Amino acid sequence: MAAAVGDDAPAVAFPRIAALAALSTSAIAHAAAVALMPEGYSWLAHTTSESAAQGLPFAWVARAGFVFMGLGALTLALAAGRELGAVAAVSLALFCVGSLATAVFAHRPWIDGAPVDEFEDLLHSIAASVIGASFCLAVVTAAIRRRRVPGLDCVAVAASILLPIAMSVWPDRAGLLQRGMFVIAYLWLAREALRLR
Repeated sequence: MAAAVGDDAPAVAFPRIAALAALSTSAIAHAAAVALMPEGYSWLAHTTSESAAQGLPFAWVARAGFVFMGLGALTLALAAGRELGAVAAVSLALFCVGSLATAVFAHRPWIDGAPVDEFEDLLHSIAASVIGASFCLAVVTAAIRRRRVPGLDCVAVAASILLPIAMSVWPDRAGLLQRGMFVIAYLWLAREALRLR
């Protein structure tokens, strides 16, 4: 029996480590992207998507942040699907698809006069909407399956709904508000990764 437990431990530890490593890499990439932005970029007003905008130098850094965040969510979906439930697992997989799509299809540039691919910007917006909706659904359905609603879950759902509205009301603080959403999402995903046993 002891041998069986020992054999299972590395298998369980790997998804936890992989998810946390992906999420940490994502957070570092998004933080680094701000430092690499041209003059005029404000992390208070400009979003993470704008640090990954079309034609922008070092946009690949922020795009890598989207990729790793998606991979962290996908790792969690595959490893914790039974505990979270099928709907939450599929939602996290969709979160990954949306994250990868935001990396592939870039936001319009925030620099005046820069060329814009409007269709690519539209696809980016759709992908970002998929991220928000799928994250909210994952949090809600996981809480329902567990029959309890931790405080972080309430904060995550409220942030998913209210902060996008706040971004449109206070566009000069859109970057700050969106980063608040990202921090909450990182915390929720990391908590779920740490629960892997």
